[in-house]
Amino acid sequence: MEDERFIELKRQPAMVRLREIPILDYTAFCGLIDELMMVEANHCLNYFVFPVKEKYKFICCIGCDEKKSILVFSHEQDKKETISLPSLTRLYFQFHIFEREIHENYGIDFPDHPWLKPVRYPFNRKDRTKVMDNYPFYSIDGEELHEVGVGPIHAGVIEPGHFRFICNGEKVLHLEIQLGYQHRGVEDLFVRNNSGLKNTVLAESISGDTVIGHSVCHASLMETLGGLAISDSLSLERTIALELERIAVHIGDTAALCTDIGYQFGQVVNEALRTIMINTTQFWCGNRFGKGLIRTGGTHYPLTSEVAAEIRKNLKEVKERYEQITGKIFSMSSVLSRFEGTGKVTTQQASMIGAVGMAARSSGLKRDIRWSNPSLAYDKLNYDPVVLEKGGVWARAIMRPMEVEKSIDLVYKMLDLLDGTTITPAPEYALKFEPDAFAIALTEGWRGEICHCAITDEKGNIQHYKVKDPSLHNWLALALSVRGQEISDFPLCNKSFNLSYCGNDL
Repeated sequence: MEDERFIELKRQPAMVRLREIPILDYTAFCGLIDELMMVEANHCLNYFVFPVKEKYKFICCIGCDEKKSILVFSHEQDKKETISLPSLTRLYFQFHIFEREIHENYGIDFPDHPWLKPVRYPFNRKDRTKVMDNYPFYSIDGEELHEVGVGPIHAGVIEPGHFRFICNGEKVLHLEIQLGYQHRGVEDLFVRNNSGLKNTVLAESISGDTVIGHSVCHASLMETLGGLAISDSLSLERTIALELERIAVHIGDTAALCTDIGYQFGQVVNEALRTIMINTTQFWCGNRFGKGLIRTGGTHYPLTSEVAAEIRKNLKEVKERYEQITGKIFSMSSVLSRFEGTGKVTTQQASMIGAVGMAARSSGLKRDIRWSNPSLAYDKLNYDPVVLEKGGVWARAIMRPMEVEKSIDLVYKMLDLLDGTTITPAPEYALKFEPDAFAIALTEGWRGEICHCAITDEKGNIQHYKVKDPSLHNWLALALSVRGQEISDFPLCNKSFNLSYCGNDL
């Protein structure tokens, strides 16, 4: 018998009319989440609030990995000066980041939330008195303890973020990560732009190292809202682009990990191989990071036989050389002594915080959208993700070559399926969207699970847009990984995750 408390989406991207999403009172809403989250394979894909006339509407999306479906349900709350609700975080900690954002944006209070602190400091936040300078850092009193602050301006040319360590000597007892330094109002711009082309370019800019991941997710969402089906060949091209992005970043991360342990030979070889991969993308579309490649409904850069030949040629070289260098890296005792036993995140911790992507899979959680909620060509490729148990720097490092090998094999398979004769349509930027609708799209970016949601009004205009980058979950995994480690291990742990600052800040 069908459960009337939620709507089950068997495939994604997906769209439903808002009126079809069940509305539960808050007690039933929390009770359903409690029931669903008792299943370890379930996790929260997205949970957010948006204003509708005189109410706040809560939307919760739970991913059921084993069932390969998404459950969507809602709650409505009358707008009042003071709204106080029991916290879900007290039961399931992975909701902490969603409730913190809801509190920051709308002032809805969760009195029993253990960590109700600002997430992003958006320009339209409810309480303007909460600013960077009065962030309530966790503290521990003790004569033998000291605090170390790093950032937001870093020695390397990287994005801004502040890391506050509490240490006993060299040992880290606690790390708190404060972000929000470059909030750009991305979600608000998706609503205000009123331009398909502008929003496509905006999606490419959410996180600069995940251009393909976010733009594919956005394009899929817009096509779903507009009732536009894309061809099998375009699905293949987008999937190939996703895997090329994954290969390039994984190889670049391998170089960065070598840098942080002083293995220069591994660094320079992998940097050269990453250059070959991003230059392959440039050969395809004129931009090394894939900007301009993914467009709603079509593309300006079809994958021609000439491009396919270039991809094959470069992949052959990269695969051979990458296997050689990673063989050296993971057999050197000096490398392994720095990787092994450093920065462990247990399966229980990863599950508790709702970790996604490599951060989850390297800690024993089978969490990969290509497997659990496949779309595009993944639907026919039967992808089975790499899952490791150790959960430390070694696992996160060796997962790179393991995933690169699988990604290269996938690209070869997909290139074989393309015959080069299909005429790819031009992009479509003026789609007419379904009114009063909710849509969701998921993509497994190289870093992990990307989720875009959109709500339309009675005229079919986008009234709310929600982006979730995998870093939103995984920054806490980094904080957990350094507990009990020497503070000098932090750069290595940080690089092993390679999380996005701007993807978190939006």
